[in-house]
Amino acid sequence: CARRFRSTESARQSNSEKTSTSLWRRLARVGVAFGVGTGIGFTVSDQPWVRHVLFEASSATVPLIRLLDGETAHLLAVWAAKHRLLPKEMRPDPECLRTVLWGREFSNPIGLAAGFDKNGEAIDGLLDLGFGHVEVGSVTPKPQPGNPKPRVFRLVDQRAVINRYGFNSEGVEEVHGRLARRLSQRTNELGLVGINLGKNKTSEDAAADYVTGIKRLARFADYLVVNISSPNTPGLRALQGRKQLETLLKQVLHARNAMTWGIRGPPPLLIKIAPDLSEEDLEDVAAVATRLRVDGLIVSNTTVARPPEISSAKHGEETGGLSGKPLMESSTNVLHRMYELTNGRIPLVGCGGVSSGEDAYAKICAGASLVQLYTSFAFDGPALVPRIKRELVECLRRDGWSSVSEAVGSAHRTTA
Repeated sequence: CARRFRSTESARQSNSEKTSTSLWRRLARVGVAFGVGTGIGFTVSDQPWVRHVLFEASSATVPLIRLLDGETAHLLAVWAAKHRLLPKEMRPDPECLRTVLWGREFSNPIGLAAGFDKNGEAIDGLLDLGFGHVEVGSVTPKPQPGNPKPRVFRLVDQRAVINRYGFNSEGVEEVHGRLARRLSQRTNELGLVGINLGKNKTSEDAAADYVTGIKRLARFADYLVVNISSPNTPGLRALQGRKQLETLLKQVLHARNAMTWGIRGPPPLLIKIAPDLSEEDLEDVAAVATRLRVDGLIVSNTTVARPPEISSAKHGEETGGLSGKPLMESSTNVLHRMYELTNGRIPLVGCGGVSSGEDAYAKICAGASLVQLYTSFAFDGPALVPRIKRELVECLRRDGWSSVSEAVGSAHRTTA
């Protein structure tokens, strides 16, 4: 019995060591890949073909990173961007992509959605990739850990992700300090930064939470977002109702307008809505946003719906918000409808399922002035950014548009 016990214990230790060794080998490979990409990035010229090769080489590490679980891979990617280990885009954006909105100039309309850089750690490393804007957050007033792990699930075949992070955040004070240091260093003048605000899970006064976020972080923002549509915070989506939304926005707008601003004025304030709203809910949101002169809407957040191809997939029944390719059609339909309901008078940001220039163009034609992505970036890596801009330029030229602004809402004009 003793021999058998020792033999079993020895086998367990051996298996544990093999597992540990395998994990470290995987991590080592990822580290080497990042190291090679970084070395190239610091030593090669800025010729266009070299930039292309560098971005493609960086994306070649994605399959290795995918060996890690979803959240670890996410943290590793944020760490790499934070330390400027990702390739830097040095090619200027084509003039046709230049977008002026709210008095701010975006070199291109493609941005990174909130959720990737939750705490404002990696802004400049992400802007280096060539995004026209990067959205930080969601940031909550007080630090909170979010939901228990595991809380991120990849559906690789469907190019989708289900997450139930639950607004894990370091809190406004930590993010405030980080953004203040960045502002004093003026490390990147090219891209714009949005700040997405959330509420604490246990808070009983949502408006007070958003007001706290505005008072502490608004001065660092090129635009602000009130996130009332995450499916992972109990009761949050109820704030999209007409009465609740109007009460909330009045307090939030008052807090922003009461602050002292320079010639440029206060940062525009947007609200981010869900793709699962009913027609009546959409009409309510449009009516309130129009009446209170909200500066913009982000359409949309993740969905709680589960299409058949998702329900039958591994992890498809996990709770949380679904993002990625399966969200493209439904979120674009909501975007199209919101453009109609607001008569094109409120700027819209199209978000959900974007993975190509053609997808971005579809959002623009449906009414979006800006476009955001996230899940496709997790699947395709840095090479996605220049590729999607290149494809968008091709779409604009194909249909005879000389600028993004000319194409905004064009699907409504052709069907009128």
